[in-house]
Amino acid sequence: MEDIDPIRCRPAFATAIEEDLAWLGLHWDGPVRRQSAHFADYAALLARLADEGLTYPCFCTRADVARATHAPHGPDGTPLYPGTCRHLPAATRRHRLEQGAPHAWRLNVAAAEARTGPLSFHEAGQGRIACTPAAFGDVVLGRKDAPASYHLCVTHDDAAQGVTLVTRAEDLRPATSIHRLLQALLDWPEPAYAHHPLLHDAQGRRLAKRHGATALRDLRAAGVPPQDVLLRARSALGSA
Repeated sequence: MEDIDPIRCRPAFATAIEEDLAWLGLHWDGPVRRQSAHFADYAALLARLADEGLTYPCFCTRADVARATHAPHGPDGTPLYPGTCRHLPAATRRHRLEQGAPHAWRLNVAAAEARTGPLSFHEAGQGRIACTPAAFGDVVLGRKDAPASYHLCVTHDDAAQGVTLVTRAEDLRPATSIHRLLQALLDWPEPAYAHHPLLHDAQGRRLAKRHGATALRDLRAAGVPPQDVLLRARSALGSA
C-alpha cells in the first residue's frame, strides 16, 4: 500500500482496495506491505545517499520552480528542476537547515550517473531499453510533506520483497530510468519490467476518479459479476 501521503491516504481506502481485489478473485501471499510502516527504512536510505554526496537539500517551492523554468517538462509532465539549490554554498545550506527551513531532498542525477555509468532495463516483449534518468532532472527523493517520494519507496520495496517482475501501467515506464539508477546506487538487484496499457473512456481519457470513472465498487453495487469485469478489462487491454 503506497500510503506515505498522510492527507490523501486513509485506512478506509486501503480496506476498500483489498475488498475490491478479493472480490475480483485476486489474493496475496502474506501480509500486505504498507509504506507508512517503513518510514525509518526510507530515512536511512536518504541519510546514506546524503553521506555519499548524491543528494542535496532543496528549499525551493513549486512556485519557485515554475518561475525558474519556462519549459522543458519531464516525462511525467512536471517542469524540470533547474538545479537552483544544487549550487548553494555548503555554509548557506547548513545555515538554512539549522534554521529549520522547509526543504526536500533531491538526487544529484548527474553525479549519480557518473557513478553508475549507462544503465538499461528489460521490458517484457521488447528486450533491453536504455535508461535516460537525466530526462527527469534532479528528482525529489525526500518530500517536504512526507518522509520519502514515490521513486525511493517503490524501488526500496521491490528490493525488500524480492520482486523479480515489476508490473505497472505504461505511463510509469519512463520512471523506470530513475528506479534503475537507485537500484545501481544502492546495490539492489535488477528486476524485469512489464508495463501494460491504460484503460480509457469514450473520450480517450484514462479511467480516473477525477473524471468520474466508474469504480470497481460501483460495478459491485450494480451486481456486475467479477468474471464480467475481468473479461471487459482483458478485451480492452487486448485492443489497446
